[in-house]
Amino acid sequence: MLLNREPEQKILSEFLESDKPEFMAIYGRRRIGKTFLIREFFKNKKSIIFFNTMGSKDGSLVEQIRHFTKEIGNTFYSGAVLKHGKTWDETFDLLTKAINIVPKNKKIVLFLDEFPWMATKKSRLLQNLDYYWNQHWSQNKRIKLIICGSSASWIINKIINNKGGLHNRITRQILLEPLDLYATKRFLQTIGVKLNNRQILQIYMVTGGVPYYLESIKKGLSATQIIEQLAFRKKSLLLDEFENLFSSLFSNHEICVEMIRLMSQYRYGIGQEELFREMGKNIKGKLGITKLKELEDAGFIISFKPIFHQRRGIYYKLIDEYTLFYLRWIEPIKKTLIKKVLPSGYWEKQQDSAAWASWSGLAFESVCYKHLPQISAALKLSPTAIPSTWRYVPTKGSKEQGAQIDLLFDRADDAITLCEIKYTDYPFTIDKQYAQKIKNKIDVFKKVTRTHKQIFFAMISGTGINKSIYSDELIDDIVTLDDLFKKDE
Repeated sequence: MLLNREPEQKILSEFLESDKPEFMAIYGRRRIGKTFLIREFFKNKKSIIFFNTMGSKDGSLVEQIRHFTKEIGNTFYSGAVLKHGKTWDETFDLLTKAINIVPKNKKIVLFLDEFPWMATKKSRLLQNLDYYWNQHWSQNKRIKLIICGSSASWIINKIINNKGGLHNRITRQILLEPLDLYATKRFLQTIGVKLNNRQILQIYMVTGGVPYYLESIKKGLSATQIIEQLAFRKKSLLLDEFENLFSSLFSNHEICVEMIRLMSQYRYGIGQEELFREMGKNIKGKLGITKLKELEDAGFIISFKPIFHQRRGIYYKLIDEYTLFYLRWIEPIKKTLIKKVLPSGYWEKQQDSAAWASWSGLAFESVCYKHLPQISAALKLSPTAIPSTWRYVPTKGSKEQGAQIDLLFDRADDAITLCEIKYTDYPFTIDKQYAQKIKNKIDVFKKVTRTHKQIFFAMISGTGINKSIYSDELIDDIVTLDDLFKKDE
């Protein structure tokens, strides 16, 4: 089950085998497999003592310390019940004394899971971690400390970028991200689910490659049947996940959810100023910036400054597949789903609707934004090519044409590759009308940006395109679904 986490396992191996004390931070969204990765990697290592404790969500200081102390007894004293202290100072002192009795030939891995949950108000947890790491644990080359959490921004701000005594103490870090299409296919194969790339893509456009969602999939079903079971059954896995997901990741999560809802209404992204203006009094001072950073750190949104239009400021775009799916398909009928089961075949029927076509196009774009290395490789671009997006909206009353470029690569070889992302049930045909649309996009891009670079035009299509006189004339390259499924080297 760890076969899709080879890069992370390499980091963990180097972390364990080093002859110096190590301090690692590992973070990633809920359900991504952080705890599973660490436990599975270390469970059969006989030359170590593995201390594993987890913070309790909304637990009091007393509860956190009691659980922590219990694990000290389980790990170092054969399950003996220890008297717990009242402060983290006393608790870390107890841990330090336990470490000192470990035989010298064993390394000690301290895995503090969901560490942000331990940091209750006025607990002074960070200050005590600072003291014990700098004064005791960092002097012991056998100690390998892992701080783990789902709150990505908390880990980044409080641990990795700490401005106090923990500044520059992190020796290694892992951002555990959702599986890509290649890894998702391998994951499904290990649980006996053998589907073709198109079927897996449909599942990915709902689950976003989150292992916890994928592992509940049963073999012998089509993608349509799988999605119906995951989302459109009473008490289905994805029904209540939305609220649980955001409440567990963010403080004042209601603000994050409001931001997400607004962004979901803007296919091509929304500017920061416009976002704050629409939210009104709910955003004050630095709170909005903080929440946007938290959402981006957790992988729900991306920020970008449109190329050639950076003076317009930062734009934000929702790219989390599950969130997009939930807001469009589950939430509007959630009350019905809670009360009763929908008729069998509900999801299959939706696939004939205009709403499904619109959503699938948006979801496929999100998938593409998460597979930029594969797209760049398929286009044979240099690693120096910078991916971006571009949009031009003429001023009100103007006779100028607007244009939207789904994706572009600004290249160092005096060229720009413009990409059109298209998801259809069948290979897409570029007819005369669509060919003119492409030409208009290129013309507007050249005119507005005033670029003198060579322009190339590529199609990224989930089902490919039919060859025609127009495709021969306009399309310089095609990125297929199979290209997106290739391993990121």
